[in-house]
Amino acid sequence: MELIFATHNLEKLKEIQNLIGSNIKILSLNDIGYSREINETGQTFEENAFIKANTIYQIYNKPVFADDSGLEVKALNGRPGVFSARFAGEGYNSFDPHIKKLLDELKGIKQREARFRTVICLIINDKVNFFEGIINGHIAEYQSGVNGFGYDPIFIPNGYSKTFAEMNIYEKNKISHRAKAVSKLIKFIMSDPHLF
Repeated sequence: MELIFATHNLEKLKEIQNLIGSNIKILSLNDIGYSREINETGQTFEENAFIKANTIYQIYNKPVFADDSGLEVKALNGRPGVFSARFAGEGYNSFDPHIKKLLDELKGIKQREARFRTVICLIINDKVNFFEGIINGHIAEYQSGVNGFGYDPIFIPNGYSKTFAEMNIYEKNKISHRAKAVSKLIKFIMSDPHLF
């Protein structure tokens, strides 16, 4: 069983493949020879996930899913949200400028509640399905840890005393927003043996 994941992000691909396991082969955009970037022009995670999945589905007409994820900080009225990957601007090769901007905006703020949110859009047999995963936590005052990617070095999930970046991939995959959304995706796929 093969499923296209509409991403060029190798870290995200590795995380998803670990979550899904070996029963389903995940193909990235690189694997199928699609090299262009898909512009995320939506105003919501759902819209961006749909834009990416639908772009690939219209070309290849094969089962495809895409996700859009972001960090929503309560004290910043939900920002960076859908602009998480572009919070400090575009063209950066690392997430450090985005993390720095976020920490600068939170300087002196005690209320640091935040949540990571993932929305997955699956298009299969001309049907569109959405799956959401959320994990609540708070923003650390400084970066810590070397694992993961994105805002992982500053996000501490509720009930834990370490950031996502201080967790190994197995720890993180038990609780992460992406793991929750992928779990719903897998349950949906496995519930109907005639999907593929």
